[in-house]
Amino acid sequence: MKDTSLDFYEGLADTYHLIFKDWYEAVQWQGDFFNRFIRSLHEVEHEDPIHLLDASCGIGTQALGIAQHNFTVTATDLSPKSIERAKQEADKLGVHVHFGVADFRSLEQDIPGQFDVVLSADNAIPHLLSDEDLREASRNLYAKLRSNGLLVLSIRDYDEILQNRQRATLPRVMDEGKRIVFQVWDWAEAGHHYITNQFIVQEIDGAWKTQVNSTSYRALLRSELSTKLEEAGFTDFMWHMPSESGFYQPILTARKS
Repeated sequence: MKDTSLDFYEGLADTYHLIFKDWYEAVQWQGDFFNRFIRSLHEVEHEDPIHLLDASCGIGTQALGIAQHNFTVTATDLSPKSIERAKQEADKLGVHVHFGVADFRSLEQDIPGQFDVVLSADNAIPHLLSDEDLREASRNLYAKLRSNGLLVLSIRDYDEILQNRQRATLPRVMDEGKRIVFQVWDWAEAGHHYITNQFIVQEIDGAWKTQVNSTSYRALLRSELSTKLEEAGFTDFMWHMPSESGFYQPILTARKS
């Protein structure tokens, strides 16, 4: 299955906020959540500021909120258009973030320095479709952490999803019925790969308009991800499930030994 993630996020850069009922509210919520979550696990001697790399920042959904909580934030994404949008949003919100374009698999060469925390939220890691891509990304994530640094990853609950190979998400109706957002998932006949088709349907000036963007994912089991990270040198694995954390996806934390 082809790696389509760059085209997907380039195509969504201008409209990604429409996936949310209120994107700015989501930014604030994500910042509040990850501030509490990370500080509850943070173990370096100096408490503030915490130096964090968001390695899949998109238009800034996590990075912009986290930057409001006394973190020094570097935020990267493989999509240049998403980074440009994130810079504009940072200016609007009056927050300072160091932005850059980088792939998971080339962080070590593309991004200088090391960090207390490396974050990738909202199911970005499963864009890595092969074991080799996942190994390479794991090595690069490890390289960007300081000793005893904290890795924080969130993915969909594929252990649950693969039990019935979910075909679509429920439509979310917003703006008094004028905006509808949903996904349709096309599964490969064999293996754990699928294509997400992201629909944003809007009534604009009395006419309905539909935007569809598609990308490939690997339905990554928790054990598969943990194993690849362990091969890279990570230790102290812990899965934080939504019922425990309050986040909408399972979160994996691990440390650099």
